[in-house]
Amino acid sequence: MTYLEAFKRDGKRSLREFNRVNILLLLHKGKKSADIEEFLNVDRITIWRTKKKYLESGVELALQEDQRPGQPVKYTTDDHEELAGMACGPCPEGRKRWTVRLLTKELKKKPELEKISRESVRLALKKMNVNLG
Repeated sequence: MTYLEAFKRDGKRSLREFNRVNILLLLHKGKKSADIEEFLNVDRITIWRTKKKYLESGVELALQEDQRPGQPVKYTTDDHEELAGMACGPCPEGRKRWTVRLLTKELKKKPELEKISRESVRLALKKMNVNLG
């Protein structure tokens, strides 16, 4: 239990880590799940998962955050390069400059980018620090 107490005092911890440490400490003291739920304001599933992970993998892994997959990347660096090249290149006939809507319209003509949104184009330009003005 000294490991848990040291972990709790050591540096900045996320609320989830702090709750997991407290759950394990309270379970060690013999507290019931319902009491822990009320005291820490956590869900019983959180208590159950923390306890299960501790029993299966040990203290260190019980305190760690599981990897989250996140949303997969939709557009490759090649797509971003094409967008940057188009935005920095000559503008279409009859226009003074590119707009985000115009770039989106042109990119949608490509078969692999037909579902690209205006917001995706805007964010990609912002990320690449490309200024249309």
